[in-house]
Amino acid sequence: MKNIKNLTSKKVLCSDQIDAISEQKAKTSKTFRPVVKGIEEILFEAFPLLDHGFIRVIDYMGDDQAVVQAARVSYGKGTRRVSEDRGLIRYLMRHRHSTPFEMCEIKLHVKLPIFVARQWIRHRTASINEYSARYSVLDKEFYIPNEKDLAVQSYSNKQGRGAILSKNQSIEALRMLKADAEKSYQTYEYLLNETNDGKVIDENKDGLARELARINLTLNTYTQWYWKTNLHNLMNFIHLRADEHAQYEIRVYAKTIAEIMKAWVPLTSEAFDSYRSGSVELSAEAFKIIKLMISGKKVNQKESGLSLREWNELMDIIS
Repeated sequence: MKNIKNLTSKKVLCSDQIDAISEQKAKTSKTFRPVVKGIEEILFEAFPLLDHGFIRVIDYMGDDQAVVQAARVSYGKGTRRVSEDRGLIRYLMRHRHSTPFEMCEIKLHVKLPIFVARQWIRHRTASINEYSARYSVLDKEFYIPNEKDLAVQSYSNKQGRGAILSKNQSIEALRMLKADAEKSYQTYEYLLNETNDGKVIDENKDGLARELARINLTLNTYTQWYWKTNLHNLMNFIHLRADEHAQYEIRVYAKTIAEIMKAWVPLTSEAFDSYRSGSVELSAEAFKIIKLMISGKKVNQKESGLSLREWNELMDIIS
């Protein structure tokens, strides 16, 4: 993953959004709140994802020091030595203390395909306000995968992908995805009797209500939302969605959020990499097997008491 600062681009924002950002940046104000230089430098910037998506930081509250203060229930700056703060944060992460991390919050503006949004919404511990297709006309933007991301259904994982499609099959699949998206949006505009830039198509007929016209749109249509969550739940999101087993399209969002987290709370991010994203969790049975192996005893899958899938996962971990 490239440094988060190298991913910024305004090409994914509309002119109104760019103007609003410029106006916001022109304002200056004094604050007694903790300010984090790393995230201040990327505030409001858009990080392009997929073909039309992006993430940008709208606001944040708290920093690594806020986690430390909450844990000690202290006032002011608390511990002045970064090494002591780092040690406490690592202790909290290691022993799964969650509430100190809940003292920090972040608000993101995300543009994403609808099918990704429907996976994302499973993380219910957040505040969300989504672009309303009952009130406004959705943009004519669809997610079309890269050819390298088109794969067959996995035989071993009902939720995953297998081998990459052949060249001819990929071309045909992309053609159909584009054609279906274009056709559904054409129907959407016809039912609305309105284009996405506000022009009436036929002055002599009425348009269908927006809340009904939208129902035929494909799941690769882009939507947008504001998503606000605390640091504890942000880490849960990253842990699950940046994992290699997560779907590629949501994984790219989670990995970018992980980079944003590094700029915001570097000590917490370091501890998270050590004890969550970069670690493994073992069952009591698996731990027992590892101890037997360390002692020099041979153990096979049939004698282990583990299912074949559990055994294979354990072998992948220790190999």
